[in-house]
Amino acid sequence: MEIGVIGAGVIGATAALELARRGHGVTLIDRSDGADSAARGNAGAFAFADVIPIATPGIMRKAPGWLLDPAGPLTLAPGYLPRIAPWLARFWRASWPDRYAPAVSAQTALMNVSQAALDRLLAAEALEPLLRREGQLQLYDSAQTFRASLPGWEECRRNGVRFDLIEGAAALAEYQPGLAARFTHGAWTPDWMNVTDPALWVETITARALARGATRLRAAAQAVRPAGQGAEIVTDRGVQAFDRVVIAAGAWSGPLARSLGLCLPLDTERGYNTTLPARGFDLRTHVTFSDHGFVVSRIGDDIRVGGGVELAGLTRPPRMARADALLAKAKAFLPGLEVTGGRQWMGFRPSMPDSLPVIGRAPGAPAVVLAFGHGHLGLTQSPGSAEIVADLAEGAAPAIDITPFRPERFSGARA
Repeated sequence: MEIGVIGAGVIGATAALELARRGHGVTLIDRSDGADSAARGNAGAFAFADVIPIATPGIMRKAPGWLLDPAGPLTLAPGYLPRIAPWLARFWRASWPDRYAPAVSAQTALMNVSQAALDRLLAAEALEPLLRREGQLQLYDSAQTFRASLPGWEECRRNGVRFDLIEGAAALAEYQPGLAARFTHGAWTPDWMNVTDPALWVETITARALARGATRLRAAAQAVRPAGQGAEIVTDRGVQAFDRVVIAAGAWSGPLARSLGLCLPLDTERGYNTTLPARGFDLRTHVTFSDHGFVVSRIGDDIRVGGGVELAGLTRPPRMARADALLAKAKAFLPGLEVTGGRQWMGFRPSMPDSLPVIGRAPGAPAVVLAFGHGHLGLTQSPGSAEIVADLAEGAAPAIDITPFRPERFSGARA
C-alpha cells in the first residue's frame, strides 16, 4: 500500500518507520523538517512509569492556586479562558472517579505495549546507544505533599510500576547530590529511561525510515478527504492520493480532523525550557520537581530545565518569562547549577482533556488513521502508537483494545 503520513514529529516519524519496515510505500509530509515538534525540545524521557493521567480526582481544587502563582506549574494566557473553557470542562469531568480509573487502565495498557514495542525497535534498529538508563528521582516539597502522593504511587504499584519511596536528605543525596536542604522526601523509579537527545532521536528515526524506502515531501497539509477506497491529502503543493493516510501532526492535527467533519477537543499545553552548558554539575538522573511541574535532565552533554503548562493555544507569542521562572527555581533547588548562557525553547504539547491520545480510524473515513493528542507522552508512547497505526492501516487487530483512544469517545466528535 501507499501510505501518506502527515507530521514529522516523533509519532509521525516512528509510524513512518514501522510502516516502511512492513514493506509499505510511505510518504512523510510536513511543512518543515519537524524541528518545531514537541518531542524535539522535551526532557527526553521514556516515562513508562507515568500511568496516572493529569486529570486526577481533586485536581480542580488545586488549579486556582497554581494560576495565582506566576511561577507555578500552570498558567492561563490572558483572554484565552473563553477558548479553553470547553476543554477545561471536559478535563474536570475526566477527573471524576468513574472516568479516572478507566483512564489509568487505558494508559497502563498503552504504556505496556509501547515499552514492548520500544524493545523491538531498539533491537531492530540498533538504537541502544541513544539511550540513558539512569532512572528518575521525583521530589516533594514537604512531608504533606509526599503523603498526598502516596495513593497515586499505590495506583502505580497495582499497575506494575517499580519504585522506592525515600525519606531523608541524606538518602536523597545518594541518588542525586547537590539538592537544596528543603528536599527530604522523594520516590525513585529505576526503570525510567531517557534518550541522549530527543532531537537526535527523531532525526535518527526519520533517517531509518528513509533508508527503508520512505520519502519526504516538504508541504503544508491543508485538508484530508476520502477518495474511493483511499484518501487524498490537499497540500500547498497539490493533491496527493494514497491508499491510507495517517494524521499525526501533533497540535496542528485539529484542522485536518475538521476537514473530515470531526470536531475533537484538541488543544495545546505550551511548555518551556532552557538548555544549559553542564559546567561540571553532576546530574546523575532525571529529576522531577513534582510540586512545581518541571524537570531537570541531561541532553547530550548539556542540562535541560523545562516543563510547566501554559494554556494559550497555537498563535499567541511565547512568554519566555515562563522559562526564566523555571530557571530561577532550578537554581534555588540545585544551588550548584550555573544558569547563565542557556538556549530557550517553547513547544506545543497536543493534549486531549482526558490525558489519552486519539488513536483510531476516522469515523466515516476508514482509510484515514488518527494518531495525535499524546500530551506529555509523545516520545514515550510513540513505539506502541506506531505499531497500532500500522495494524489499523493494514486492517489488523492491534495488540490492545483501542476503544479508550478512539475519537468516538467524545460526544459530538462527528461535526
